[in-house]
Amino acid sequence: MRTCLNDELINFLNESHNEYLATNTIKSILLKSSFKELKENEKWDLKENTKYFFSRNGNSLIAFITPFKFDKNGFYYKIISSHLDSPALKLKENPAVFTNFYEKWKVEVYGGLINLTYVDRPLGLAGRLIVSTKEGLKTKLVDSKKAVAIIPNVAIHQNRNINNGFIYNPQVDLLALSGTSDKAHYFDDLINSFLEADEELISHDLYLYNFDKTQYVGVNDDLICGQKEDDLSSAFLSLKALIDCSANSFEKGIKVAAFFNNEETGSLSFSGADSDLLKVALRRIALSFKVSEEEYLVAIKKSFALSADNGHAIHPNHPEMSDDKNICSLNKGVLIKFNSNMAYTSDAFTSSLVKSLCNQNNVPYQVFFNRSDVRGGSTLGNISISQESILTCDIGLPELAMHSSFETIGSEDTKHMYELMFAFYKTPFKIENDKITFFKMVDSKKVL
Repeated sequence: MRTCLNDELINFLNESHNEYLATNTIKSILLKSSFKELKENEKWDLKENTKYFFSRNGNSLIAFITPFKFDKNGFYYKIISSHLDSPALKLKENPAVFTNFYEKWKVEVYGGLINLTYVDRPLGLAGRLIVSTKEGLKTKLVDSKKAVAIIPNVAIHQNRNINNGFIYNPQVDLLALSGTSDKAHYFDDLINSFLEADEELISHDLYLYNFDKTQYVGVNDDLICGQKEDDLSSAFLSLKALIDCSANSFEKGIKVAAFFNNEETGSLSFSGADSDLLKVALRRIALSFKVSEEEYLVAIKKSFALSADNGHAIHPNHPEMSDDKNICSLNKGVLIKFNSNMAYTSDAFTSSLVKSLCNQNNVPYQVFFNRSDVRGGSTLGNISISQESILTCDIGLPELAMHSSFETIGSEDTKHMYELMFAFYKTPFKIENDKITFFKMVDSKKVL
């Protein structure tokens, strides 16, 4: 389904080849939408009914909207969290090696990548450079904007067993070919093309990415196939929902969109979900409105978070790999994700809030479980609430080929997810221990 929402999502994915470019793209969108940028190393003086954001380390970001009228005794947080990193091939320092008239680049595998999906693909290069200038060190975001490398398979004539389950050794088989010559220095030449005359490279965070563009696929355009849909698709939809949801005079909730880094490697970093990124943001918002510690702790227990990270749709060729009762398909609705060992945060109480929002707004949803004999993945929700304990439910878009360099989501599910996220931000609710009360807006009056 071709829609303006999906067109915007595709453009976002085609500009956001890693967490650094994704953060920069989000910042640009927020600034165009009248959000004011804050700095973590400066004092905050927040106002009511105002939109703000700040970023950390160039690879994570928090955006939020303050209430129309701030109430110390009634405020709470409505949070949607996602992550901006994806499995990828990251270049090592001094990556270039020369053998047999080839220049190759050495890489490390970041996260749980499907290695094969980076082989025999045109690869671009993007990320950040730290450069030295007369004024000191500064960061530059770069993107080759062209295919600069490829990782070639060994021909079947030379490896007759390649179709029998070949295992790719990252140290040997995933070196990226950048050109042929015994004299050229392609990596150095490419880096120099990014630099001004007075700049010198000090260090870098550079990733190879699949240069094939994200695009509609299917006779009826009912699929969107492309890079890093886990989890940039959920991140973009939460951003869109936040921007589209302005404050109203009865809503006491502070709307927050959190975009973390390093989920694919456990979230334990300066800007991951296991850092103080979200906790600091929530506390500084409260401090700016002169909220006491007691009032803050009360607000936290009235708050709610959606951990938005994609999940698995049933595979068209391998249905046996999914739970046979709780079947989740593309274009059939948002996933609510469960795991008895709490790899996901959803339980009966938190999922009921999400199911109710779906039902009230005609948003289809599906219940996701892994097979009981298969260890599934985890996400950032339970890690984030270890920093600040907030009721949370795990949701996501159904997806095929997760952690491939080219993933697949349904073009109708993006609308479903956006509508749920918008309803979450827009609908006032009150949490009291084991009770949730929803409010509706009728003729500018709040009613049960």
